[in-house]
Amino acid sequence: MLVTAVVQSSSAVTVATIGFVNAGLLTLAPALWVLFGANVGTTMTGWIVALVGLKFKIDGLALPLIGIGVVMRLTGQGQRRGAVGTTLAGFGLLFLGISMLQQGFAGVAATATLPTGQTALGVAAQVATGVVMTVLMQSSSASMAVALTAAQGGLLDTQGAAAVVIGANIGTTFTAVLAAIGATSNARRVAAAHVAFNVLTGGVAFALLPWLVQTIELARDGLALPADPAATLALFHTVFNVLGVVLMWPLAGALAHWLQARFRAREEDEAQPRHLDTNALAVPALAVEALASEVARITQISLRAARATLAEARPEVIAPDLAIVSALATAAEQFAERVNRGAMSPAASARLAQVLRLLRYAETVAEQARQASTLPPAGEGAVVQGPLQTFQSHADTVLDACGRWTGAASLANLDESAQAMEQAYQTLKAALLSAGADGRLRIVAMERALRRYSALRRAAEQALKAARLDRQLASPSTSGLVRHDEPAG
Repeated sequence: MLVTAVVQSSSAVTVATIGFVNAGLLTLAPALWVLFGANVGTTMTGWIVALVGLKFKIDGLALPLIGIGVVMRLTGQGQRRGAVGTTLAGFGLLFLGISMLQQGFAGVAATATLPTGQTALGVAAQVATGVVMTVLMQSSSASMAVALTAAQGGLLDTQGAAAVVIGANIGTTFTAVLAAIGATSNARRVAAAHVAFNVLTGGVAFALLPWLVQTIELARDGLALPADPAATLALFHTVFNVLGVVLMWPLAGALAHWLQARFRAREEDEAQPRHLDTNALAVPALAVEALASEVARITQISLRAARATLAEARPEVIAPDLAIVSALATAAEQFAERVNRGAMSPAASARLAQVLRLLRYAETVAEQARQASTLPPAGEGAVVQGPLQTFQSHADTVLDACGRWTGAASLANLDESAQAMEQAYQTLKAALLSAGADGRLRIVAMERALRRYSALRRAAEQALKAARLDRQLASPSTSGLVRHDEPAG
């Protein structure tokens, strides 16, 4: 609510929330309450217009604000001063727009017509007007300003303007729907929740409109607010959005549960990214977190392929996993290319470098598993059974530990497992060379076995490097390669 009141855009907060959910910084249930609060926060526009914009001769205030804001913006690129300048210029443009609306409506109020009437059809037409205006302008705040100015200028009565405000509230969902097209499942769930809240709230306000307006007028008098349409509409907008939050309070948990079971078509295909939402690209730090979450998935699938190969799975068994890793790695690299590095902080830039290194480790694990799978066992198991089983056991322990790495485990334990694997590998290597030298194993079979287990050893080493690097990642949102909502490999 507070952020939306400051930035004057519930759509911007909604898109940001979608990005937070995809990056794992918010789960779906808390995200719903962020959306509900954003709808209440957007009512601040009505109060600014009603209590400031329509009460004073604001032309003289608007232009200085724009001028000062532009100068601060141009001289403070990348600094807080530049952001403050953008804010001042934005408010100046808002006030200038209100002034122009006042002048325009003063000239057309006697001749222009908007949908009027208090019948169900007339009110529905007014709601539709609000929806269309918001879809065209991509801003419910702008539609709200238009509705308040039209009511103040006599172009609409209070109830008609209230119906337009309801339509504007419903129309703002169009931005979220556009943001969710082709996006991840989480993005579509958040967008659906946004639509559900606004449509439910709008429907209730539409059904109760005449009585709600009468009640609001009584409340306005009781609060000693100005007795004009603008103040009435600002209060109406706030009350019906707060009413929507009250209505959703007992339904939020059930809605979150219902949404979790929906939009799963893309997630059923592991080769589809689950976290790489293009909406997050607007905030580089958020995009890096989304990329880190996707790389965690890639790492898990790579480790799964390596462990299957270690257990002597046939090439066709791990082929699907290798294809998934290849597709996800390509998507992750393309996503990283689109991150706006020019707007990144040094910390985000360093984090991106670490995440890209983790991606490289995961790709190498998968590549070594592929290479080992093309060199199937050729009878060495019967000749060097003991050393082979020991190596397989220690290598599997290392890969499993890396797959379950949470950043809190002891590095000493990982190092101990790595040393045991290395000793087992050297013992196996010596046994294979000895078997080839004394004729117990054909030289060709010996060479193939050496290349196979060398590749598996390298896969485990790359997984260990990833685990050690993961320990260095400082973000509290990503504690390790295994996210709490992802199964271990």
